[in-house]
Amino acid sequence: MSRLSHLDAQGQAHMVDVGDKAETTRVAIAEGQVVMAPETVRIVRDGNAKKGDVLGTARLAGIMAAKRTHELIPLCHPLLLSKIGVDLEIDEALPGVRVRAEVKMKGQTGVEMEALTAVSVACLTVYDMVKAVDRAMRIENIRLLHKSGGQSGDYEAKAPQRGSRA
Repeated sequence: MSRLSHLDAQGQAHMVDVGDKAETTRVAIAEGQVVMAPETVRIVRDGNAKKGDVLGTARLAGIMAAKRTHELIPLCHPLLLSKIGVDLEIDEALPGVRVRAEVKMKGQTGVEMEALTAVSVACLTVYDMVKAVDRAMRIENIRLLHKSGGQSGDYEAKAPQRGSRA
């Protein structure tokens, strides 16, 4: 493992200076899921949640969260994002909702945290909107799937092992 870039020579946290880095197209894709009771899935699918459109609201929350990642995660740079896509899909077999976010920009630092933040907040919003009927929901398997651009190169997550929860 390489040296942690957010620590200076004395081990103190600091914001990384990206000023001399080359601008490249940066893309990150993250995923997560909200596992819930089959009855809760039906409420979400049929649009019968008392708080309104669960998937639409969670999509918007994820987009808004990606844009504000620098306000939520210490030492993240404020970024001029060119694309934020958040997709939510009902999965009856899970049962629950699968969330996927893609974030893109041309710049000097990566967008992994923005994609992960979008997924996390979208999952939390799904939970919030139907918690009155299912407090046993679980937010699971939030992870980075893909990253491209920048000095550290590309990253592709390995497929989960059969029988694993990821």
